[in-house]
Amino acid sequence: MMRQLTLSAGMFTAVPVRVRAEPGPADAAAALLALPAIGAVIGAAAAFPAAAIRAWTPHANLLGAILATAALAALTRGLHLDGLADTADGLGSGAPAERALEIMKQPDIGPFGVVTLVLILTADIASLAGVSGGVWAPVGVLAVSAATGRVAAVHAAASRARAVSQSRFGRLVAGRVTAAASAAWTLAALGFGAAVAVALSVPPGWILGPQAAALAVAWLLRRHAARRLGGINGDVFGALIETATAVTLIGAALR
Repeated sequence: MMRQLTLSAGMFTAVPVRVRAEPGPADAAAALLALPAIGAVIGAAAAFPAAAIRAWTPHANLLGAILATAALAALTRGLHLDGLADTADGLGSGAPAERALEIMKQPDIGPFGVVTLVLILTADIASLAGVSGGVWAPVGVLAVSAATGRVAAVHAAASRARAVSQSRFGRLVAGRVTAAASAAWTLAALGFGAAVAVALSVPPGWILGPQAAALAVAWLLRRHAARRLGGINGDVFGALIETATAVTLIGAALR
């Protein structure tokens, strides 16, 4: 488990952990399987500015939410946000699969990517600022949301969706996660959500409901991307993570 966590931190976060420059399929799958746990940790860590501001100057909750969202993006090096923008550009282009994949590989961000980033980040900030509860509410909610988003990536690796030929990461992980491991992480994430709800003194349904909705939305997005692109790639994994994280946050803020 420690090796998996180290690999995952090195591949998917800004934590200075040294990993092999070219991980093989076994290492990539192991890193992906540890990703929900890494998400919970960095989500909680990123939310500390929001908790501090909520404790000292609660009228500035919006500022705390902005700082927390920025911290989470920094901790992930913007990796998943980049995937989200590229996926939006590819899917929004309306082009055939081959051309859409070429658009996704371009280094610039198109209009669909910009609009999607603005909407997702704005939703994250507004939701985190609007979460009701005590000082620690943002920490618990962002930890659960980030973990749930990464469970969506585990689901993608366990699905029957094949990787597109141009995607190295997709080829490394597609189909390499067992259904049992995917189910175990789903139950673990929901159990984590229930535990956080109890700790925050809110009905568990107000956390579990958004988690379930987020995973359902991610499933729909994955199915659509696989049909449009002829498979999934690393950008789609990033889009699934960011989308499921945002949906969980939105649901938690609506209680």
